[in-house]
Amino acid sequence: MSSSKEKRLLDQVREIMRLHHYSIHTERTYTDWIKRYVQYHRMNSREDLQDGERKIEQFLTHLAVECHVAPSTQNQAMNALVFFYKKVLKTPLGGEINAVRAKKKMNIPVVLTRDEVRQIIHLLQGPSQLIVKLLYGSGLRITEAVRLRVKDIDYQMKHITVRSGKGAKDRVTTFPESIIPLLENQFP
Repeated sequence: MSSSKEKRLLDQVREIMRLHHYSIHTERTYTDWIKRYVQYHRMNSREDLQDGERKIEQFLTHLAVECHVAPSTQNQAMNALVFFYKKVLKTPLGGEINAVRAKKKMNIPVVLTRDEVRQIIHLLQGPSQLIVKLLYGSGLRITEAVRLRVKDIDYQMKHITVRSGKGAKDRVTTFPESIIPLLENQFP
């Protein structure tokens, strides 16, 4: 697809995603997968998008066999392409997509010891230290910690209300008493 046609198509994808309140991160990820799909098949027009099941199957197999992506990455690409065909092109995928599945690797998670965490936190100061303590002590995600507002902190109950977190859902989490002075210093 020519660059301008591809941009118009991706603008259409963005518009529909915003209409359905998808997060900006999902929007970026899906548009990237759609771009890669179009480039992989060297598509030049909308007609090239026909026979979606077969082309999606080829692309997903390519990701698993040649790119060695993780199963979750392959699933993400699949979800992006299904969204693209159903919601943007209004062409539901009727047939099965039997791509070669990515192999699941068993990775042992890398977890820092308490001493290692203490050493890292000790090297930080000010807002950076507070954010890391919130990530570690409250289970906040980075964007949640950065977007934290004064009205979301309840010092008495020692909890934080996370608004519009992952999946646009609100949730409540606790925080350790040791960071109360840092929070009060940051949010007087």
